[in-house]
Amino acid sequence: MKTELPIFKVFQHSEEYFEKLSDNTFSRKYVLKQMLFILLFTFIYGIVMGSYNGLQQSIVTSIKIPSLIFLSLLICFPALYVIQYMIGSTLTIYQMANIILSGFFVFSTISLSFAPIVIFFMITSDNYSFIKLLHVAIFVFSGIFAVKTITEGLTFSCEKKNIYPKLGMKIFKIWVVILAFVSSQLAWSLRPFVGSRDLPQELFRTKQSNFYVAVMQSAASLFKTAGDQVVLKDKPPEHKSDTSKTNYVER
Repeated sequence: MKTELPIFKVFQHSEEYFEKLSDNTFSRKYVLKQMLFILLFTFIYGIVMGSYNGLQQSIVTSIKIPSLIFLSLLICFPALYVIQYMIGSTLTIYQMANIILSGFFVFSTISLSFAPIVIFFMITSDNYSFIKLLHVAIFVFSGIFAVKTITEGLTFSCEKKNIYPKLGMKIFKIWVVILAFVSSQLAWSLRPFVGSRDLPQELFRTKQSNFYVAVMQSAASLFKTAGDQVVLKDKPPEHKSDTSKTNYVER
């Protein structure tokens, strides 16, 4: 008996999945389905992500993560669709949206699958910089598979259906870079997502620096903490006899 939902065929039966997406009968229905799954999975991941800093942060982050995904798409998708249309793509707006959303569906599914690992490190570690970098690493790793999925969908439309131009593949690569920059800057504007326990809880932080500088600062802080621990471990113990003599003189 089959228990697999048709929407999950994107993971193992991508051609069959994209074949169904290319059918106008299913295209509108799958847009809504994919959006609902993305919303659900990113909402759950947001709860886990924000739980590092308590219930309030958990609720806020569970709203921010889906907002980040859909706002990034809302900002970047129109440019991609218009340019593809101008160079000869005959994909409808729903077909194009489905292909892009399939990547984000893969992204949200893979990210959520890392939730137990995130919980494990939150229980066993109290290093804020490490937790932040862990989430960045998960998003980058998931993003690689998301781009791969979208590329497969566009390639299928180009080679098998002949409704997408080859030039569009090159333009898509440029668009992915733009999307990454927009998403990163938007994430920086919506921060905090994890929330430092040493700072007061805020809905949004004040504007300063940028996302890439913050990642480098977190990495530097992580290595600095590790270095300080090594120095403390190797530091020779103080001589009690000298201390006692000093105390005696001071008295």
